[in-house]
Amino acid sequence: MTIQVLKPKYHVEECLNEIRECLEIGWTGLGFKTVEFENKWKEYTGHENAHFLNSATVGLHLAVEILKKENGWENGDEIITTPITFVSTNHAVLYEKLVPRFADVDEYLCLDPEDVKRKINDKTRAVIFVGYGGRVGQLDKIIKICKEHNLKLILDAAHMAGTRVNGQMPGTWDGVDVAVYSFQAVKNLPTADSGMICFQNKKYDEICRKLTWLGINKDTYARNSGTKGSYKWKYDVEYLGYKDHGNSIMAAIGLVELKYLDETNEYRRELARCYNEMFKNEHKIQIIGAPHADECSYHIYEIAVDNRDSLLEYLQENDIYPGVHYRDNTEYEMYSYDNGKCPNAHIMSNRIITMPLHMYLTKDDVKMIAGKVIEFVNAQ
Repeated sequence: MTIQVLKPKYHVEECLNEIRECLEIGWTGLGFKTVEFENKWKEYTGHENAHFLNSATVGLHLAVEILKKENGWENGDEIITTPITFVSTNHAVLYEKLVPRFADVDEYLCLDPEDVKRKINDKTRAVIFVGYGGRVGQLDKIIKICKEHNLKLILDAAHMAGTRVNGQMPGTWDGVDVAVYSFQAVKNLPTADSGMICFQNKKYDEICRKLTWLGINKDTYARNSGTKGSYKWKYDVEYLGYKDHGNSIMAAIGLVELKYLDETNEYRRELARCYNEMFKNEHKIQIIGAPHADECSYHIYEIAVDNRDSLLEYLQENDIYPGVHYRDNTEYEMYSYDNGKCPNAHIMSNRIITMPLHMYLTKDDVKMIAGKVIEFVNAQ
């Protein structure tokens, strides 16, 4: 049996029942379950605003676009961001003709506050903080820096569904202007693909809802609800918008999986503790730690080793398929202008390896996987 790095596990019958309800009433698009999911997400997280989207990628773009338009940013202004992330984080900046300015990462593979301060200049308008693997990193220090320099803060919370600090979701902290979550297929709260954008500012949430429905100021579900009369079909188009909203089929799955998110995250933490116990005395293996580990979502579990690529091959030979999250983005041609300016990110990008971590794994599986890693590194 092969072991994959990430693998979603659904509560199939419950999901099918929720989806069946959509099919039976004939409403699978925007509205109905999407409204219900937004409300449940706000209740779960404490966010005051939440808009369901077809992906976290579009959420990041919308976050940048709205903050740019509403705050008078100009083309060529800069957003400080991380090189250790999926490219969608930094593409969102380029979409709006802004410049991603890369800062280095800390021991958690999150933004290093000291390097962020060094990268601030008169063109800096915002910071994007990626909660790598669900880790909160030094987000509190980043918030303080943003307040001191009057910068907006975007929290890329793609990995952070269910992460808390002392019981509170980091996306709701004072100083976070917008948080974007992912419910893509292998995330902790899996659908097929979807996301949620949560603005602190109600006005921005209202603008976002129009932008995600082609700029139209009244969605189809709203026009089919409430007061009768032909006028309800009349609407205005206020923005050149997109087709970015989520649908009720994805929301139906999300509603089910949200009920189990805390339970599944706790199991992820148990598996992470098992890995930690296996690796703790191995000096050739660096565990990527997590502050507030007892409340971390642990979307991914990372270690760093020398000869990483050889370890990948060795594990694959044993039917174990780990991953790499992520390649230093400044190694990509479009971001190469900052190559060499984030030395720790560059080093770690060539050493990190993502261990399998999902709900199909047992602790015995983890011990076997860790044993193979230890066997390899000690043979070097």
